Amino acid sequence: MKKIFIFLLAFVAFQLHAQDLEQYKQIIKELSSEKYQGRGYAKGGANMAGKYLYKEFEKAGVNTVVCQPFTLDINTFAGEMKLWADGKELTAGVDYSMREYSPGVHGEFPVYHVDTLNFDPEKMYADLAKPEYANCLVACEFWFTYRHGKDFARLQKPGECNNAGLIYLWPAPIKFFKAYGHRVVAKPIIWVTPEAIEGVKSIRADIDNEFLEGYECFNVIAKVEGQKHDSCYVFTAHYDHLGNLGNDIYYAGANDNASGTAAIVTLAAYYAKNQPEYDMYFIAFSGEDANLRGSEYYAKHPLVPLEQIKYLFNLDMIGDNNPVQYCEVSDEGMRGFALFEQINNEQHYFKSLNRGELAANSDHYPFASRHVPVIFLENQEGDAFQWYHTVFDTYETVRFESYEPVFKLVRDFIERY
Repeated sequence: MKKIFIFLLAFVAFQLHAQDLEQYKQIIKELSSEKYQGRGYAKGGANMAGKYLYKEFEKAGVNTVVCQPFTLDINTFAGEMKLWADGKELTAGVDYSMREYSPGVHGEFPVYHVDTLNFDPEKMYADLAKPEYANCLVACEFWFTYRHGKDFARLQKPGECNNAGLIYLWPAPIKFFKAYGHRVVAKPIIWVTPEAIEGVKSIRADIDNEFLEGYECFNVIAKVEGQKHDSCYVFTAHYDHLGNLGNDIYYAGANDNASGTAAIVTLAAYYAKNQPEYDMYFIAFSGEDANLRGSEYYAKHPLVPLEQIKYLFNLDMIGDNNPVQYCEVSDEGMRGFALFEQINNEQHYFKSLNRGELAANSDHYPFASRHVPVIFLENQEGDAFQWYHTVFDTYETVRFESYEPVFKLVRDFIERY
């Protein structure tokens, strides 16, 4: 009987764990589906996802769920998205994408290819003044333009250099960003793979943009009450993503960041069933891909004073399989990082922890800059990481190996800190 009882306990424990993993997978699958159109703004996908998460937190059994509204200005591309290179139609999201602050572009344009081996900015300006390059698109490898920023800055100014816009060469897989989409510049900028633009003499484009001003978003905040209320732990993840690139293309964002969002929902469910010592807050942010707008708003308007946060864990792109876990830690967070490493070394959740320099690359930063103890977890260099900010970050390419060790590492730390 004793053996049977032990077996039943083990079986129940296994079933609970399996249920958590299945819930985790189901949330990722839902959030990355066509229904939410990349969880962007132009088609309302982000807000639809927020409403879905509100219900998921309720189902998890938390004590309260609230929405915290805020607004942002954001440039979007959800209309026409067509590009031809010497008459050959290119594929949006594969051969090209748009710079986030680019206006739309319509018409046919000659292409001027910058000679990067024998670069002479004055010769470039003189060439662009020739009639054959009137209203052209200047094509150049992105990092070259970055290293020669002053020379290429003129090409972006209205009325300067006779060019209509710029083409930045970026190797496949072509990426899309939204961080600086709060404005629209004078001339269009298109990201194109080197293979798609090599030797091309003419570009025809039919690309729409729409600038959304004062767009209403919201953070979703769930709370599980602990035995003590003078301090709290906070778990964060952003649920928004890049949205659309034209009518037909959307960025599913399964790893970035349906994976982190799904994890905090399952953590909420765990603590709802196992009352913690301290209050627990689970915050799903919108506006992260628009330059951390949701987390910055919350940090300025917190539901509880920031000084009451014992630790904040930000989970972003954990849907991967690298056995080395990347993390960033705030100065105040270092007081507990030794324990974090100790637990990992004892339990072998990850082969090692790779601590990088603190950066404004996700929603932990507005808190870290305000002296909150923060640990940021992101699984880099795995099979899924290569697809971030591309159309290939889908439910089919996301990986699930990091979920369980992240969950247990965070849980164990809270139990022992």
